[in-house]
Amino acid sequence: MNKLNIRKWLFRLLVILSLSVAAYFIIPVSMPLLLAGISAFFLEPMVMFFKRRWKMSRKIAVAVIYILSVILISVICYFSITQIMSQIILVSKQAPYYISKLSDMWLHMQENISKYTEDFPPEVSASLQHTTMDFIKKIEESFLDFFNYSKVSTLFSEIPNLFISLLVYMIALFLFMLDLPKLKQMTYNYLKPNTAQKIKIIINRLKDATVGYMKAHLLVSFIIGGVTLIGLLLIQPKYAITMTIIIWLIDIIPFLGSIIILAPWGLYHLLMGNTAISVKLFILGVILLIIRRVVEPKLMGEHIGLSTLPTLIAMFIGLKLFGIAGLLVGPFVIIFFIALKETGVIKLKFKI
Repeated sequence: MNKLNIRKWLFRLLVILSLSVAAYFIIPVSMPLLLAGISAFFLEPMVMFFKRRWKMSRKIAVAVIYILSVILISVICYFSITQIMSQIILVSKQAPYYISKLSDMWLHMQENISKYTEDFPPEVSASLQHTTMDFIKKIEESFLDFFNYSKVSTLFSEIPNLFISLLVYMIALFLFMLDLPKLKQMTYNYLKPNTAQKIKIIINRLKDATVGYMKAHLLVSFIIGGVTLIGLLLIQPKYAITMTIIIWLIDIIPFLGSIIILAPWGLYHLLMGNTAISVKLFILGVILLIIRRVVEPKLMGEHIGLSTLPTLIAMFIGLKLFGIAGLLVGPFVIIFFIALKETGVIKLKFKI
């Protein structure tokens, strides 16, 4: 390797390190701008559709999509923030009442434990009661710690910052949507034609995978909602429709699932002595979990362009390495790798 190549290599390494350090400090404080750019990128197909379908100019198409987006975001933020804040305030004020109810539940549960373990040896029965008491005590401490007034006040103090971030996001979103073609062209001007073509292929591949992921996730959520409705009509008909809607809304959010609702609900009935209902709710939760783990990899593979086995492997390894977020990160890493291979950025042709 001659001196010129060494200098080029060192220069590229220095640029990469400088950009990495800058990104480490800049990205955390630039999240509204970054999210606005990503949102504009994914809204671009809708803008192009409006332009072609109704022969609009780009400014009018952007304005229509932007107004619709603002209305949707405003409605979601209004109902989410008002409901969450009102519930937090209500629960924090009524914490002593809930603690009292929890104590009553504990006494009731002690009676049930004594009844269920009356035939057990005294040591086993005492150990079960001691373990259960420690569990309930930890729940009480966690409950009081989470809903104390200082944390609620801190949460309210962050509202102005959240509002400013949201305002910056909305302004930046409109500007990004308006100037996205210029920004793309400006970026491609700094790239060689071959490199620009490869990046376009990779971006289109990731865009198709993202749309496919959203379709697959929505389809899985509808399946979960249907099974939940049937199950709850058999278990708790009175609350079937309401709880199905709640579970479906929770399940449709990535990384969350129906077990978040069904597990505490089943535990509540277990503590109250409604063993039959509790077991049925736990069984329903397990069924929904199995459906998601069996159906999701297949649908994900079909919609994002991977076969079922690589999708399952990518989701499992992603889960182990990155936690819940890895369920999404894993398949996209594989897709990104395949896109790099298809464009010739990565070449893997060897024999052992």
